[in-house]
Amino acid sequence: MKRRTTIITVAAGAALVAAAAVGTAVAAGALDDDEDQQPITGDALTKASAAALAYTGQGKVTETEVGDEDSYYEVEVTLDNGKQVDVQLDKSFHVVKGMPDSESESETDD
Repeated sequence: MKRRTTIITVAAGAALVAAAAVGTAVAAGALDDDEDQQPITGDALTKASAAALAYTGQGKVTETEVGDEDSYYEVEVTLDNGKQVDVQLDKSFHVVKGMPDSESESETDD
């Protein structure tokens, strides 16, 4: 009977360690999502860039992403003053919202 209790305890401990390892790997992947980003390409890049620059009125497209957590497309625009704005677009290239890059606290909804 004691041997059975030991086996159950060891198995439960191993399962707990495995669950913790999976949780840590998932959390690490969620924090470092830059590696999983897919840039916008082709005609979609041209349309997304034009929509983002029309929204900001100035600047240069410095980064893009398909399947962003906030919208279908995300276009990062660096303004003439050096600040960055993330412009969120839907599948039809309509602006969902624009906001200063994560370094700023204010937000502008459109």
